[in-house]
Amino acid sequence: MSQVAEPTHDDYVAQMTGGMVTYTPSDFTGSDLLRPDGRPRPNFRAELRHVDDARNALVVVGLAVWAIATVWAVAVLDTWWGVLVGMLSMGLVQLRMYILSHEAAHRLLFSNRTINDVIGINILGWLPLGTGTHHYRRGHANHHRDEFGPNEPDFLLYSFYPIVKASFRRKLRRDATGVSAYRMLKPRFTGLVKPEFRSISLRFFAGQALVFALFAVVGEPLLYLVLWIAPYLTYYQVQNRLRAIAEHGGMTRSDDRRETTHHVEQHWLPGFFMAPYGVGYHLAHHVDSGVPFRNLPKLHRALRDAGYLEGMIVWPNYRSLWKALLRDSDDA
Repeated sequence: MSQVAEPTHDDYVAQMTGGMVTYTPSDFTGSDLLRPDGRPRPNFRAELRHVDDARNALVVVGLAVWAIATVWAVAVLDTWWGVLVGMLSMGLVQLRMYILSHEAAHRLLFSNRTINDVIGINILGWLPLGTGTHHYRRGHANHHRDEFGPNEPDFLLYSFYPIVKASFRRKLRRDATGVSAYRMLKPRFTGLVKPEFRSISLRFFAGQALVFALFAVVGEPLLYLVLWIAPYLTYYQVQNRLRAIAEHGGMTRSDDRRETTHHVEQHWLPGFFMAPYGVGYHLAHHVDSGVPFRNLPKLHRALRDAGYLEGMIVWPNYRSLWKALLRDSDDA
């Protein structure tokens, strides 16, 4: 009896991805500013690589002030609606902390590597329910090195699109009710009894003990659960899925970044609630992940003006893309 061969990674790519790659982009020959693969040429890249340390420092300080002001306002108002607004406000703070930590993972938050890692990885990547280690950096490097490749950390998150609407509603329901967050946090608890993961788990809980202590010092220990844990369990999970599938949902493995990553035209409202700090310029980010967030719009304009971005691969807004990522039934 002949044995059935185990599926290869290429088999998985063929079966599970590419549902949103509707046509093959035309050949791009480059421009004065861009190489044929879209990457900026040396002089232009040197210009784009500038990290604005002073403005980024103000952003980090501003986030700390925002968090403190949120706690103060909720405590002073002492109303149910104040708590709800505070949860959203702190969710926006946590979102920005994660995105700045992502910037630091690319060594683009501060030009000094030590300052970049201490603030961006060890603090911003630690306090909002993270570990503050370099594990994310290593996994994320695989994501950029070969999207949808064998070491892609989020292969399943981006796969099978477009999906059935009912299935997507179930995903969002799990996100909004804490189920998704529980699955993400469970390894931190089980890691306490596994020697190989114990140090990471202890670091995670130490970070949360510190955050709790800060709430306790100002006399509001219970707000730790309401303003720090609850936003992560709910708001962060929902917006993270919506943004992630708008970045790579239904795309596929390819040397051409136009087949791995969506581009959605950016507007202020989703930029505030879901994609701050230029993270929405995601195709430009994948064309060259060494460009700081402040300069991604400039790279995007160069890609657009040179013809790299063709009309059929540009989505006018997130709503139109999310709608296209869904279908009515399995037969659709």
